[in-house]
Amino acid sequence: MRVITGIARGRKLKTPDGLEVRPTSDRTKESIFNIIQFDIEGRRVLDLFAGSGQMGIEALSRGAAGAVFVDIRRECIDLIRENLGRTEFDSMSQVRQEDYRAYIKRAGKGSFGLIFLDPPYGERLLASAISMIMRRDLLCPGGLMVCEGEKNESLPDGVFPYEKGREYIYGKTKITVYLRKQEAI
Repeated sequence: MRVITGIARGRKLKTPDGLEVRPTSDRTKESIFNIIQFDIEGRRVLDLFAGSGQMGIEALSRGAAGAVFVDIRRECIDLIRENLGRTEFDSMSQVRQEDYRAYIKRAGKGSFGLIFLDPPYGERLLASAISMIMRRDLLCPGGLMVCEGEKNESLPDGVFPYEKGREYIYGKTKITVYLRKQEAI
């Protein structure tokens, strides 16, 4: 696994051992970043269920202002810190070992311009995290939430000011993008 483009282009990232963490394939990651390429620079990023941290690191490489990486597993937290050191993004990042629900409850309204969600498959965490993020309103106006899940998984519709956007299928994976609209005046 590597950083695709930006200031850390080509840097190799370590991946976790075992089947519990399923890193996003380079092909899928490249497709995601092609979809959101004009919505990264200067934004604050949340990489929830971060695993190796590759999505947040890719966003930092492409000009994101900073990133928060959250995962409950100690081995993933250690791996994220190592990958941040490899890419020299330590000073632009915060790494939190905690449950996603606890983090969402603590995070402030409008804290992020871009959120990545890629929970373990088969545990039905994605829909729950999306609903919590919308209720807590963690995205700033114009912000995006990029969700990676199983192809057949049903995800909630957007609740104003959130709008469910396009869905993209890559093999067994479905990418769903949500937009937080500007508020009506």
